[in-house]
Formats: sequence, structure tokens, C-alpha cells
Amino acid sequence: MHIIQHKILSLAQEKDLSPYTLRQIGQLVGEPHPQKIRHHLTQLYKKNLLKLDSRTGKIEIIRPGTIQTAGFLSIPIVGSASCGPATIFADQNIEGFLRISEKLVSNKPGLFVIRAVGNSMNKANVKGNNIEEGDYVVINSKARSPKNGDYVLSIIDDVGNIKKYKEDYKNKQILLFSESSQEYPPIFVHPDDKFIINGLVEQVIKNPK
Repeated sequence: MHIIQHKILSLAQEKDLSPYTLRQIGQLVGEPHPQKIRHHLTQLYKKNLLKLDSRTGKIEIIRPGTIQTAGFLSIPIVGSASCGPATIFADQNIEGFLRISEKLVSNKPGLFVIRAVGNSMNKANVKGNNIEEGDYVVINSKARSPKNGDYVLSIIDDVGNIKKYKEDYKNKQILLFSESSQEYPPIFVHPDDKFIINGLVEQVIKNPK
């Protein structure tokens, strides 16, 4: 999902966007061009994440993770994120929905799924599961205040990465660690960098090889 779309969706969870002009929405999400806001709103409508009532002009959010049949959730798959070198762009469209038993994932607002790429988290421990290439990783987009040791989906220069989070207060930097059978250097981030925590890793759904 494009970062502007994610910001609009997050904003829609906090307030009713209906009274706002495209320019006003743009000011709230940091995009100065109203036509780009129109484009991203249209994409969110097409992805069934927002709904526009053409009669009243009301914009409503359609929350992912709703129960489709008894005991099952339908969570949007928004593409892939890198568990290795930062090469997979995060601005991807929804590719479909993953049906998951509520016994595997708790029903919470703001869940989405990404597929893991690479092997730099194959020694991670997320509720007993590691993260291998092809696994489905459930992200809680409502949880954006990680503690040291949490697994996060971060966005750096529009690129998604799954890593272990650590804040180095002494040196005023954030480290994103790999946990792998191979040696990967950490990613060092300054607090002023273009850096967003897109959510915490909620669960890993293993994809049998």
C-alpha cells in the first residue's frame, strides 16, 4: 500500500473525512497536490478499504479483519516486504484476502498481511514461529509504538522491512536488527530520517514449503 494511502486510511480511522476538501486532506497527510489525494482515495475505494456514498458524499472506512464466516477472518494481503536487503517497495496494491481462523489470529481492527521475502529473519521468534521466505506475516497497523525487542514492519524511503526494533537512546539512533542463520548488518536510523513504523508483527502464518 502506498504510504499516502496508508496515511489517509489511518486518518479515516480517527475522523470523518466527509467534510474535508481534497486540499485539506492533503494538508493533514502531507501531500500538497489535491489530484494525488483524489487518486489515492479512488484506489482506496477500489480496494474496498473506504466506501463513498454517492448520494450523501459520506466517506466510511471498511475495516479489514471482519469475520466472513463463523470463526474466520478475511485480512487483506498488501504485497511483500523484505526480510533481507531493503529492495522490496512497500507501495503495493492489495492482492487479495487471506482467510485465517480466529484461533490463529485475534480479531483486531487494522490488521493486514504481507508475504516475507528473504531469509534474514529465519531465526526470529514470533510466538514460537520464525519468519521464512513465503510466510504470511500479520501486521497490526494500530500498534506503532514499539518497545525494544519488538518485531516491526518499518518503511524507509517507501521500502518495507521486517526487523527487530531497538532504540539506542545514548547515541540517539534506532537499530533494526536481522535474526538469521546468515550474518546481516543492522540498519541504523536517525530519528529525523524518513522513517515510519507501519505496525508491529502480530503473528506469522507458516506457508508450508
